[in-house]
Amino acid sequence: MSVSGSTTYLELSQEGGGAHKFYEVTVEGTVVSVRYGRIGAAGSTQVSSFPTVEKARAAAARKVGEKVRKGYAPAVQGARAARPVTRRQVSSAPSTARSTAPVLWRFRTGSAAFGIHVSEDSCWVGNQAGDVYTLSHGGEVLARYSLPDGVKCLVADDFWIYAGCDDGTVYDLSSKLPFGAYTIAPDVDIFWLDIHEGVLDVSDAQGKLTVIDHEDEHQWSRKSGGPYGWMVRADGRAVYHGHAAGVTAYSPDGSGELWHTKTRGGVLFGWQEADAVYAATSNKVVQRLSKESGAVLATYGCDASVYSCATAPGGAYVFAGDSSSSVYCFDAEGNRLWKLGTGSGSALSMQYLDERLYMVTTDGSLVCVDATDAAIAAAQQGTVPVARDVKSAAALPTYTPAASPMSLATVTAAPADGIVVQCVQEGSRVRVHVVAGAGQGYDTGWNVQFPRGIREPGARYVVDALHPAAGGFYRVRGEIRRLI
Repeated sequence: MSVSGSTTYLELSQEGGGAHKFYEVTVEGTVVSVRYGRIGAAGSTQVSSFPTVEKARAAAARKVGEKVRKGYAPAVQGARAARPVTRRQVSSAPSTARSTAPVLWRFRTGSAAFGIHVSEDSCWVGNQAGDVYTLSHGGEVLARYSLPDGVKCLVADDFWIYAGCDDGTVYDLSSKLPFGAYTIAPDVDIFWLDIHEGVLDVSDAQGKLTVIDHEDEHQWSRKSGGPYGWMVRADGRAVYHGHAAGVTAYSPDGSGELWHTKTRGGVLFGWQEADAVYAATSNKVVQRLSKESGAVLATYGCDASVYSCATAPGGAYVFAGDSSSSVYCFDAEGNRLWKLGTGSGSALSMQYLDERLYMVTTDGSLVCVDATDAAIAAAQQGTVPVARDVKSAAALPTYTPAASPMSLATVTAAPADGIVVQCVQEGSRVRVHVVAGAGQGYDTGWNVQFPRGIREPGARYVVDALHPAAGGFYRVRGEIRRLI
């Protein structure tokens, strides 16, 4: 197959919910361009330069050969139709609250936002345009990531931050460059996801739950009793799946259903604490369920369908956002403490930290609310601070996904505290193992969870740190550099 001075277009499309992707390699002199993504989409492009034409041709041939060995085949672009993607459509009515919440600052992302994560040192927001921003708690924009498609949700697993996108890819945003960490089959239309110890749990538009391991390989799936699986939460004891018929808990290995609880309305969002899960429903309530038995422990009544919910640590307070642009606070037992307008549409996701409530809304805003007793009391009397509109710095660097080894920073030798890992061909798969740094106590027999897009047999990389996961593998923390 010739790739010199030409374009080679390949597709991998499997029936029954398998892959549905394209891969295109173009050689122009000493420049090799690779375009890849979901069939029917524009995809992402990575461009690499080589010192000679011969080396460019050889690199292109290797890329094509690797894809052919994985099952890709020559195809005619446009002959195979794209598989549809469901965009989450939500309505937002004006608030019926008499007063507005005390908003400290607001960042308008420019598109409806579903993804939020708030850590001890920053806030993350992802929107339908594929933009992910990080901000300080004071509202300063720190970084921007540009992903190929709309962000459905943002979730954290200890140090690691992940974005689930409409292109069927879950991106790891925890290092300088985002990486495609998991690829979701086309028949799994992501509504929400959670990750626990590197194991990915995906709920989808058909009410199905799919579980994928750290090597991006399917483990098990279950079809729940109702469609529209908006909620999934996971911990060491179970995976909790919320759908139109309630909440179902499954054992982590998929061996069986632990319990099922029919909620008061279809589940639209979920939250979890150590011993309870919280289901926000279409029937105007949030319900707290025991993780042990599924028993309903408390019910929190709102005045419209509940799009999102969150808690203060331990469930001391429960917050809810409804379809009418209002936000509520309840005590643990279910007594309503207050209801206020958001001033920015309905809250599609929310999180509480250090007496502040962070929400992402239907108008694409990340909103920071002062949730102290004094600020809420003043707001109920009509006194609120002037919300500061945060502006994104024009010179802010934008990070796009790393698609190939050539897109990474390089080093010629590993630093003294660096760890070297190598890609190894094992049958039809490329695994990654520690090859240097074993003296620090690493097991060279364990696999390393590593981005598939940059795996090449024999390639070596330097990573800042490796952390053991409960499943007997390592997870990369920090920057990944190519060792040349």
